[in-house]
Amino acid sequence: QLQASGGGLVQAGGSLRLSCAASGRTFSSYAVGWFRQAPGKEREFVAAISWSGGTLNYAVSVKGRFTISTDNARNTVYLQMNSLKPEDTAVYYCAADQWGLATPTSREYDYWGQGTEVTVSS
Repeated sequence: QLQASGGGLVQAGGSLRLSCAASGRTFSSYAVGWFRQAPGKEREFVAAISWSGGTLNYAVSVKGRFTISTDNARNTVYLQMNSLKPEDTAVYYCAADQWGLATPTSREYDYWGQGTEVTVSS
């Protein structure tokens, strides 16, 4: 089970940190990805990381602004979002891929958490 949290309302240029807490199983061999879906748009890839942290993948639109990381002790993956823009407004979802590939393809992910809403005002 995955639990996403940390969303909220922030002004453009601000920061938020999203958390994805895993429970019920060991995710040590998994990869975790973040995806987002804005109103009226399709779900899109944001970032992904292997649980060891050895593989990282970012969407071009967030590279340099967002950082994904793992806390193995807390079984949690974080998405630090800096320099937020209004176009980052979306519901953000975390997902786990049992093959540990950290790909940008949503169909590769087996477990999904509920979304957490991020709103960036201009």
